[in-house]
Amino acid sequence: MEELREYAERVLEVAELIPPGRVMTYGDIAEWLEEGGPRQVGRVMALYGGGVPWWRVVRSDGTLLPGHELSALAHYRSEGTPLREAARSADSHVPRLDMKRARWDGDEGADDSAHI
Repeated sequence: MEELREYAERVLEVAELIPPGRVMTYGDIAEWLEEGGPRQVGRVMALYGGGVPWWRVVRSDGTLLPGHELSALAHYRSEGTPLREAARSADSHVPRLDMKRARWDGDEGADDSAHI
């Protein structure tokens, strides 16, 4: 259990580093930490992510977190996160993240000593 708690703390620390208007995928965080995978990061975010900017940790396809789309969308719009409007043929009219423009690799504007 202690190992899970330590991993969760590291995941949450990375989530807090993501600048406003940018996102990282679950897999990006696992790769950054060189530990776990997207599912493990997703589990940490589901259980413990409420106290960090959870909307900045996303699916790789840019779809918004089911059940939290409107809340996340409000954050994205206030932070100026790049979005792609939903196609008219889409079932919902909720936009997706523009992953090419919104994705943060952890380097841009980050202090190397902050790398966890």
